[in-house]
Order: sequence, then C-alpha cells, then structure tokens
Amino acid sequence: MTAEPADVDEVSGRAALGRALRYLRERSGKSLGRLAEETRYDKSYLYRLEAGQRLSKLAVMEDLDRHYEAGGLLVQLWKAARREVFKDKYKEFMRLEPTARIMHVFTLGIPGLLQTEDVARASLSGAQATEADAELVEEQVVARMGRQQLLYRRPAPSVRIIIDEYALRRPVPDAKVWQDQLTHLVDTTDLPSVVLQVLPFSAGAHHLMDGSLTLLWQEDGASVAYTEGNGCAELIEEPAAVTRYRLSYDRLRDRALPPPESIGFIRGVLKEQRS
Repeated sequence: MTAEPADVDEVSGRAALGRALRYLRERSGKSLGRLAEETRYDKSYLYRLEAGQRLSKLAVMEDLDRHYEAGGLLVQLWKAARREVFKDKYKEFMRLEPTARIMHVFTLGIPGLLQTEDVARASLSGAQATEADAELVEEQVVARMGRQQLLYRRPAPSVRIIIDEYALRRPVPDAKVWQDQLTHLVDTTDLPSVVLQVLPFSAGAHHLMDGSLTLLWQEDGASVAYTEGNGCAELIEEPAAVTRYRLSYDRLRDRALPPPESIGFIRGVLKEQRS
C-alpha cells in the first residue's frame, strides 16, 4: 500500500516533502534505482530526500516536479520545508519576505540576498564542529540560495540595499571566491528592481552599527521592520516603531554613496583584490 502525501500541519515540512516524494514515486510504479536512472540523481541522495534527511536545492524539486507532473506541489512543499531551517524568530519574517513589494535593507556584511553560494557556505560554516553541523550548513546554504529567487520573480519587488564598507573589506580566505562575490554584487545591479549603495567608512559612526535592518512593505501597504544583531532578532510590527526605523534607514541612505558611485567603489575594491 502506497503512502499518502503528508499533511504539512501534522508533520514537519521536510517530512511532508519526503512523504510526497515517496508517494509520487510509488504511484508511478518506480523503484529508487529506476528513478535514479531516469533523473540522473544518485539513488542514496533520492532516498535521503524521501526519508526527510536532506533538503535539496530548489532546482532538484523543480526537476522532480516536472518528472512526476506534480503541478508545482513539490516546489510548494520545498518552500515550506526551507523555512524550518531558520530559527523560530526568523520564520514569520520568512513568511512575509516572499510577498513584499518593497524591501529596504542595511547590513554590515554581504546580505544573504546577494551572496554567492561559496560565500554563503563560508559565512555559515564558522561554528561547524561535527558532521551533523556540516549537514546543517548545507541546508542553510540551500535555503539562502532559495531566498534569492524573489529577486527574479514577476513582478519583482523593489529592493534597495545599503552595505557598509566593512562588508567589502572583510574577504573570505579564498581570493577567487571573494572576487566572484564582488563581481556578483556589481552584476546584480543590472536588475532593474535592485538598487545598491555603499556606506563608506568616511561617513563615520552611525546608529545602525550594531546589526542589520530590513523593512518590508506589502501590496496593501502593511509594513514591518526586522532587526538582527548580537545573536538576537526581532520582528517589529507596531506602526510607530516601524516608522522610526524607516526614518533611521532614510538618514543612513542620505550618508551612503549614490548608486553609480557605489558601483564604482565596489569595482575599485575588486581591482585591489585582483592586484
């Protein structure tokens, strides 16, 4: 007897995805070996996805969704499972981010939305100590890369990102990986919906030096602020508090380099790295 697709409310998102994968495979009358031959994914990898032991990249779920003609079911379950990778305080923010029409971001480091996969892996691996930690890092990398899809959706949100010069002066150990990251920052500004600014050291001390700030506006005008810093995170929904954070962001934007000068600044840092 084949398993039925799991109810997302009853089990974890990853378990629901695994059960759906198994259900679709068994309904099609295929063994794991046969599926591996047809999809060119390793048999043990497919088993671990069905067992809920791994979270794949989005592209894998898109491939399997097409293979089973599942109508987007696997992609939707993957998105639910992806949110579970993050801390509880982040989950509500993750629910709101994909539907935001306007995003304003300030970060002291390279923001997750603009990180390359290698830099994301390097930044998430700091506390890695065991094999289990390594698996968690890979899941977090997958989830972070999945978040970036919102930059390419239609209609795309209007995204403005301010990064502190500190982010550009703190490279990962691999020089080529860092050069690719800086190039990626420049290339991302080709997206018509993305504006990138650099806050140079010459701007001096500022009021957001202790963490990051993200402001989200929904289609209906509802807005929230999300702050992170010193291991703490907070989602702010009270209108007056959100307004205060918006004013803080606006003041910081006034001190940042204009977008064209910011791109030139990043290109200058990239030139220094290459030399």
